[in-house]
Amino acid sequence: MKNFKLTVEYDGSRYSGWQRQGNTNNTIQHKFEEILFKMLGVKTEIFASGRTDSGVHAKGQVFNFKCETTLTEIEIKLYINKYLPEDIRVLSVESVDMRFHSRLSVKSKTYQYRMFNGSKCPVFERKYVTCVNETPDIEIMKKGAEKLVGKFDFKGFSTKTFKKSTFREIYDICINAEGDFINITITGNGFLYNMVRIITGTLYELGTGKRDLSSIDEILEKCDRSLAGITMPPQGLCLLKVDY
Repeated sequence: MKNFKLTVEYDGSRYSGWQRQGNTNNTIQHKFEEILFKMLGVKTEIFASGRTDSGVHAKGQVFNFKCETTLTEIEIKLYINKYLPEDIRVLSVESVDMRFHSRLSVKSKTYQYRMFNGSKCPVFERKYVTCVNETPDIEIMKKGAEKLVGKFDFKGFSTKTFKKSTFREIYDICINAEGDFINITITGNGFLYNMVRIITGTLYELGTGKRDLSSIDEILEKCDRSLAGITMPPQGLCLLKVDY
């Protein structure tokens, strides 16, 4: 028995998210498990570092699976890439310790949310950014972001709380503008459902004068989703990397 760790990238535009679902086969997980069945001849469950929602992208998603095979890492990579659609690709395949688990072994994840506030969204960026109508004050957004760095109960920044604990630790939030593009890069030990998109929506509202800095403290203190900002659309979000 071997344990393989795969790092993959995908354009999530036309998929119903990462996780396998009972009502559709149009998920990233299903695409991989379908090919693994063809390659190995048995049903093989894969375990990802986490789920990405419908329309969300990844440049460094990680998953692992265990199997009996004589195939090498290179052969596995070539085989899977041969049958994947053009918007999904395996970047690397590694043989790892049997104790490795793509979700349970995670030390940190980094997501990036991209916005565009020009007059019209660029044609070749439109599936990977969210177009916004107002130009936010980046410096005010940075001050709001500083309040979110650390270990807190982030229940107020999630639309679902099916985890036992809603405490998470954010290590860093970097906000920068590149012309009409605004990038918000967040690194933490884990994220609740829609947490990054709600944090982004809250910081955007802060930057456009729709809320003040004290509202960040209030959301963290009261753990009330209704006090936080909007959930930003999925296409601007990308999972950049997972560290172990």
